[in-house]
Amino acid sequence: MSRYGGYAGKVLLIDLDNKEVKDYPWSDEDRELFLGGKIMAAKILYDNIRATIDPLSPENLLVITTGPLTGTGTPSTSRFNISAISPLTGLAASSNCGGSFGIHLKKAGYDGIVFTGRAGEKTWVEITEKGVRFHRAEDIWGKTTGETQRLLGGRSGKLVIGPAGENLVKYASIVSEERVAGRAGIGAVMGSKNLKAVTASGTVTVEVKQKKRLKEINKKWVEALKSHPMTGIRLPRFGTAGLLKSMNAKHMLATRNYKKGQFGNYEKLSGEYIADKYLIKNKGCVTCPIQCGRVVEVGGRAVKGPELETIGLLGSNLENDDMERINEWNYLLDELGMDTMSVGSTIAFAMELNEKGLWSNGLEFGKTKNITELLKDIAYRKGIGSILADGSRRVSEIFGGKEYAIHVKGLELAAYEPRGAVGQGLGYAVSNRGGCHLNGGYLVFMEGLGLNADPYTHKSKAELTIMFQDLMEAVSAAGSCLFTTYAMLPGILISKSEGRMNRILSRLIIHTGGIIDIINKHPGLLFFKIPMIPHVNALEAVTGMKMSLGRFKKTGERGYNLERLLNIRLGLTYRDDNLPERLEKELQIPEDERTRVSLGKMLKAYYKSREWDSQGIPLKSKLKKLGL
Repeated sequence: MSRYGGYAGKVLLIDLDNKEVKDYPWSDEDRELFLGGKIMAAKILYDNIRATIDPLSPENLLVITTGPLTGTGTPSTSRFNISAISPLTGLAASSNCGGSFGIHLKKAGYDGIVFTGRAGEKTWVEITEKGVRFHRAEDIWGKTTGETQRLLGGRSGKLVIGPAGENLVKYASIVSEERVAGRAGIGAVMGSKNLKAVTASGTVTVEVKQKKRLKEINKKWVEALKSHPMTGIRLPRFGTAGLLKSMNAKHMLATRNYKKGQFGNYEKLSGEYIADKYLIKNKGCVTCPIQCGRVVEVGGRAVKGPELETIGLLGSNLENDDMERINEWNYLLDELGMDTMSVGSTIAFAMELNEKGLWSNGLEFGKTKNITELLKDIAYRKGIGSILADGSRRVSEIFGGKEYAIHVKGLELAAYEPRGAVGQGLGYAVSNRGGCHLNGGYLVFMEGLGLNADPYTHKSKAELTIMFQDLMEAVSAAGSCLFTTYAMLPGILISKSEGRMNRILSRLIIHTGGIIDIINKHPGLLFFKIPMIPHVNALEAVTGMKMSLGRFKKTGERGYNLERLLNIRLGLTYRDDNLPERLEKELQIPEDERTRVSLGKMLKAYYKSREWDSQGIPLKSKLKKLGL
């Protein structure tokens, strides 16, 4: 058990080979260093994966973890993390999910689960405070994610895979209620273990060390989120797709397999258009005051609507403006258990291969008639779907076109076109899990979607990327939704994005590299707390750990470096910190020399500020500072 609040105090180790269950050793020292969530999972993977493995072999682990804020009633903290070695990248992968599973896992008395081996028969696992039961899964195998959850009945927290996970599609996802742990193919890892579902339930209550203080923090935090123009107005009103218009205006919207950064019919994909034509109501995760989720009608049913990334990668990136089709595909892909982002990007790449005569596959930009059946073929690995099921990198190895296969380290990029935001391009290149906008630091928010810092300059971008990566890693490990970080910027800067204050700060921030570099190397200088990052106060109140902004950032930095070390063990080199040739060498706007991502100087500055050597390997002195 733990002397700290916020933790159930136990981690399950489940050996699927032998149906054996025991405690995984996890101490209070581990909690102090690695907190929870994805950083906790990175430590577990690092301690157990000693060499390169086949991600779909029994040797891989499936690690499900919660954060100390999960289940404490803190706003936007019904989050949990799932990590493994990715079948898509061969590297460390983590996927963060909403829904209620994390809360119910804590109620069952556990902070996490580590699955090892492979079940000898199709299996689902039931976890309660009384113990673990193994069930035969023949009657739910082959079912969609929705059908599976319905057949599991009234059990509280559910995690399931669909046909894509069963058929080892390399970007298969895991679904909880209508929320999706979508990226990097962790659903295929679950499928490779013959594990169809996991349920959790119980009545255990997580201790909070300073209840009165937490109540006061939560009240102020909810008020701040509801009054902020991003988390209180734009996200509730238009969802994440409320950013799409700005992305298009600033040449940041992936279009035609990232050939362009603008789409002519972007308005038909916007959050405003969805709200006007399709929105039934808002919906959000448990404990979340933001309520950014969309509910739309598909086939006469009210279902979860698509997020920004889905809309961009199944919309503008395919030159498709049919929002009704995107709503249908989003629902279908969730039911099949498949990442909407990777599948959209892989199909766009296949369209360009067809266009260039490298692969005659019948897929064309702007034509959507055959896509619905294609999505099913991918999930069931039929026809060309079996090829597309392995992702863009593998398709490029078969047919060519590597220079416009849009992935980093094997993971397809998000919908933010980095030639319109070069700092985001650097983030993609160095991200531990591949082409991820969030693990990349989400600098695009500073480059035009929040502030208006020069999106083409290289100044300070490396240092700022590190700062935001570390903070976001810590937020995620704590159990918070990353959307709460939108409120870190004062609301007036968002509501008056063209105002004087925004212009001044946007100009200043690109000259802060030297200061940010010092902070990156010496986070202890941030010995205080600030109101814009309430996660720090909440963690202290919940756990009883002394927490400052610097310790919080250092925790995120520790996690980021730990994942980097694991990836190096798995074969990563500095040569993998790159972007597709299209994004580095082709000008997005032919007459504008700034519109490509030149990684050279930014990457060198990034390594230096991270205290990594020229090969991208963390220095021993850095690891010593981090307690690694």
